[in-house]
Amino acid sequence: MKRLEIEARLENLDAVTAFVDEQLESVDCPMKTQMQIDLSLEEIFVNIAHYAYTPEVGMAVIETEVSKGKAKMIFYDRGVPYDPLAKEDPDITLSAQERAIGGLGIFMVKKSMDNVEYEYRDGQNILTLEKNWG
Repeated sequence: MKRLEIEARLENLDAVTAFVDEQLESVDCPMKTQMQIDLSLEEIFVNIAHYAYTPEVGMAVIETEVSKGKAKMIFYDRGVPYDPLAKEDPDITLSAQERAIGGLGIFMVKKSMDNVEYEYRDGQNILTLEKNWG
């Protein structure tokens, strides 16, 4: 398992994406799958950067385990406890004006990944994303 510890700042998103993409490319991950993973990484990291420590800045840790046909990414932060999976999925049959604000990004993550799990343990938010291909 590889590990990246980085300040949860928006300007560090490229470093997070590069960290994961390098591993995905090393196992010939299909571009479509890599794009799905990258969008999910962006959603999760941006949420941590925006909400976990506000108005302060804290650290985010991303652990990855990538092998042929499978990627697992685990996000850790010590910010405000928040389970993004607890919120009900948005009703996508409604128009944008009729839908409640928020929740669409996490909904897209849940639809793009094969498994998404959350737990709060030892003072940390822990969000695990898994994607299979091939």
